Amino acid sequence: MAETVEPVVEDARWEAAGVLAVAERAARAALDAAGRDPDLHEVGLLLCDDARMAELNGQFRGMAKPTNVLSWPAFAGEVPVTPGEPGEGPLFIGDISLGYETCAAEATAAGISLADHAAHLMVHGVLHLLGHDHEADEAAETMEAMEAKVLASMGVANPYSA
Repeated sequence: MAETVEPVVEDARWEAAGVLAVAERAARAALDAAGRDPDLHEVGLLLCDDARMAELNGQFRGMAKPTNVLSWPAFAGEVPVTPGEPGEGPLFIGDISLGYETCAAEATAAGISLADHAAHLMVHGVLHLLGHDHEADEAAETMEAMEAKVLASMGVANPYSA
């Protein structure tokens, strides 16, 4: 089994929370649910603090404030299903970044573990990398249903239920 997530850990608190293994499991589950072979895909992951997230959010979205998750798809439009040529290695589909303080505060406020919240944000981010969004109501409902299904397969409660 190939690793799907290629992490860069800038904030060691993420490792202490056991998020690396959770991120791998969540990315693989999201890819599988989307009908993709996780062994044929790769996702970059930056685990950082809120200061770095504010910098990235400002640079890429024009909002210089921290946020929980950011994603940068490698493809505009249709994402190929597999790498172009045999032996080429996994298909890189994009990068995801998580900000520690915001994620930890959201997990605490929701009464869930940081690991479960990180699992949700990884699934959410991978779905974005695959072209899903939540701008329109119907697209949001579809994406949320996919997230809930993937998380249930991991034993994580639906983050959208009351």
